[in-house]
Amino acid sequence: MKISREVKTAILVISGILLMVFTFNYLKGLNILQKHNRYVTQFDYNALSTSSLVTIKGNNIGKIEEITYDDKTGKTLVTIIVTEDVKFSTNSKIRMYETGLMGGNALAIVPMPGPELAKSGDFIESEIEEGLITSLTKNFSGISSNLGVTLKAADSLMNNFNRLIINDNDDGIKAAIAELNKTILSFRAMAEAMNTLVVKNDASLASAIKNFDTLSGNLADITTEFKKVEISKTFAELDHTLQEVNNLLASVKDGKGTMGKLLNDDKLYTNLEGASLQLEQLLQDFKLNPKRYVHFSVFGKKPNRFDAEGNIIEDEKTQPEEVHVELENN
Repeated sequence: MKISREVKTAILVISGILLMVFTFNYLKGLNILQKHNRYVTQFDYNALSTSSLVTIKGNNIGKIEEITYDDKTGKTLVTIIVTEDVKFSTNSKIRMYETGLMGGNALAIVPMPGPELAKSGDFIESEIEEGLITSLTKNFSGISSNLGVTLKAADSLMNNFNRLIINDNDDGIKAAIAELNKTILSFRAMAEAMNTLVVKNDASLASAIKNFDTLSGNLADITTEFKKVEISKTFAELDHTLQEVNNLLASVKDGKGTMGKLLNDDKLYTNLEGASLQLEQLLQDFKLNPKRYVHFSVFGKKPNRFDAEGNIIEDEKTQPEEVHVELENN
């Protein structure tokens, strides 16, 4: 069968139109080859267009099919087309939100739990999410009043700062800057003086640094010598000596040895006390009876002898022309 040129042209034109429609809808996120469900919602005003997107959790799932105005209710009815695979309950919401700062709105399906899934043609409740521009518009009066207070405070601050700058008194900023300048000049003069002092005493400073280096070397040598000393051995010997001293003191305390007996034996004290008492008695007797111990004989007479009780032992004749002195101890 031979197809005429006119039929071929018509088929080509129709195919091009279908391809254009498919491509146009596909670019808008709608595949006409898939089955779709339609849902209806309403808003108090119209801020949408048929090119506005329909999303769920940020994913493009459909588009707005029709926007109409209801004279009876004064509401704007919006019909959306969603792919059949997307399921949500009748308790879900269709939210209008702003897509950017430059304007433009879109619709988003907000799934909510519910016992019944929404079917094609059901009415879904709507809500509006306030965007940044809307929030700023509502709060502009408060922002403007706060901005006025802020600007007034800033103006007062600048005025006070200007008065502080142009103040020529001692408490002004000019005086403070002048004092700071004087201080900087003083530090500069001090630095120059220090530099001159260092230059003049360069040799002395070099000698002092050299001496300090020598002293450091000597200290290092001393430290090395100290390291060589067996300090642990010295402390061990000192501990041994202290231990021997402790043992010696313990033996003296226990009465061992001559020193221990002298310090701990009471007999020495008793004997010394007895000897002292006898010496005292001897001196007392010497004072009372000196004739018992010292005798004088003149012209040959021999002195009498006495016993311990003071009695004369015997009488002897004296010899003439004989003088002697006899000291006798009982």
